[in-house]
Amino acid sequence: MKKDEFIERLKCNKLIAAVKEEKHIEKAINKNLSGVFLLTGNIGVIKRYVDFYRSHDMFVFVHIEKIGGISFDKEGLEFVANYVKPDGVITTKNNLIKIAKKFDILTIQRCFMIDTDALKKTIEISKEAQPDFIELMPALMPDVIYEFTKNAKELVISGGLIKTSEHMINALLSGAIAVSTGDPKLWDINISKMLEDVSQWKNRK
Repeated sequence: MKKDEFIERLKCNKLIAAVKEEKHIEKAINKNLSGVFLLTGNIGVIKRYVDFYRSHDMFVFVHIEKIGGISFDKEGLEFVANYVKPDGVITTKNNLIKIAKKFDILTIQRCFMIDTDALKKTIEISKEAQPDFIELMPALMPDVIYEFTKNAKELVISGGLIKTSEHMINALLSGAIAVSTGDPKLWDINISKMLEDVSQWKNRK
């Protein structure tokens, strides 16, 4: 299954590039990355971007609400699934998660943790919509990541406001399976190796 393949890739490379600008498209071809979240483009170019990453054996997800000219409905998702053909889609809308699952593509629900109510609602949404993954934002909240992973079965990807490798490590140590960042300077970091070194150091203490 494609989900199992992606999980195995995440176990080896825990960093995902969130590509927000066209000028960063080629920068995201990197051995330290497990995949790409596309948050740029429009209906005229998005298939070319997806094909580019697929040709480099990278998992690629399209943020449906960030791509110009694609409607946020069944027809829009059908176009993405059958013509653009990414590995999956990202959305903040739980109704789109339910529709996308019918087209046999992976789903990531992006959720913003602004307060305790948002955390509770996200746990409820995950149980109802059952996305393949949850992306919790911002990543600078390890306690919230830990709380969510205790109360929901979905694997967590965390992103947003990441500025340093320490931010990424903290999110991973709190239970996230991977982190996403839009900062190309961080894409070269072998965060999986750093995490392994930190874990070994903690075990020796």
